[in-house]
Amino acid sequence: MSDLYEILGVSRDASEAEIKKAYRARARTVHPDAGGDEEAFKQVQHAYRVLRDAQSRARYDRFGDDGTPSSRRQDPFGFGGSGGAGGGAAGFGGIGDVIDAFFGQAFGEQPRRSRQRSTQGRDVLVRTELTLTDVLHGVSRTVEVEVPGTCRTCDGSGSASGGGPVSCEHCHGRGQVQQVVRTAFGQLATAAPCAACQGTGSVVADPCPDCSGEGRVLDTRAVDVEVPPGISHGDRLRVTGAGEAGRNGGRAGDLYVEIHVADHEVWARDGRHLLGEVVVPVSQAALGARLTIPTLDGDAEIDVPTGTQPEAVLTIRRRGLPGTGGGARGDVRLTVRVEVPRDLSDVQRDLLTRFAEERGEDAPGAAGIFGRLRRAFS
Repeated sequence: MSDLYEILGVSRDASEAEIKKAYRARARTVHPDAGGDEEAFKQVQHAYRVLRDAQSRARYDRFGDDGTPSSRRQDPFGFGGSGGAGGGAAGFGGIGDVIDAFFGQAFGEQPRRSRQRSTQGRDVLVRTELTLTDVLHGVSRTVEVEVPGTCRTCDGSGSASGGGPVSCEHCHGRGQVQQVVRTAFGQLATAAPCAACQGTGSVVADPCPDCSGEGRVLDTRAVDVEVPPGISHGDRLRVTGAGEAGRNGGRAGDLYVEIHVADHEVWARDGRHLLGEVVVPVSQAALGARLTIPTLDGDAEIDVPTGTQPEAVLTIRRRGLPGTGGGARGDVRLTVRVEVPRDLSDVQRDLLTRFAEERGEDAPGAAGIFGRLRRAFS
């Protein structure tokens, strides 16, 4: 047998990458499917098996080769076994096998399974708006969705007679059609989805006149949704099976209802708590008072302590919102705004002046705080 390096056309110090590159080029040329010689291809294959492995290559460099393939070795490229040279061209696989060993399925993609004719329907998203009162108590809400629904005429089968799909005669149920292309390397088979059945491998022999064989038609329907108390803005509720109907009897998708909570004219939400403001006259802030506050679920009493300052926070326990899924309610938290009177009568002005004098505060027109500071440092 000729020198194995000469068969591949590489030098004796060629690297592994150079040996692989040389084998790829030679295999394309001498493969029987590309019009080459069968015996020559066997020699190229044998040379590559020996020289690609470091140990067998070292053994060949030292002892030579008797011209027969080594005793059974693993063949990672699937050229039809690692044994002897018999078997003819069919024992080596097609030229596409050689190409696929280096380039994957790009040149000779294996036929894929046909797609299932029945497919699951898509999920649907709708939005609904709630008030804080709805959040407090929970609410039943009806939403309208316009989605493909199961055809009532054929009950989703797509067939006018209810007979179901039959094998596509164009692709014989494979879902793909093959074309043979002649190239420099021989004949290559390419596969594409069958246009007649959209790659499913089956067709409806007698399509339903209402859904044209799809098994579903556009439908507008009302869906009842139970919104639990304590739900938050942006939360989504799922209604299983209320989305788009599946094609040809496939499972329906789900309906998702996204919650939008409208702004309230009085209350702002902070989780389970409700935040608001209460305006207190200066006399009540100074003397204290008891106020009635209207909340989301009725009036509540709250005490304003004596000497309450502006920006103080008054709390009404357990009159806020429940947590998601239930649980204890939050609080109502009121920020105090002290109301200072603007238009004073003569009597009121006299009373406030006497009040200021009684407390040792500056009377109107006096130097005020800056005067006290000057006196303190004089």
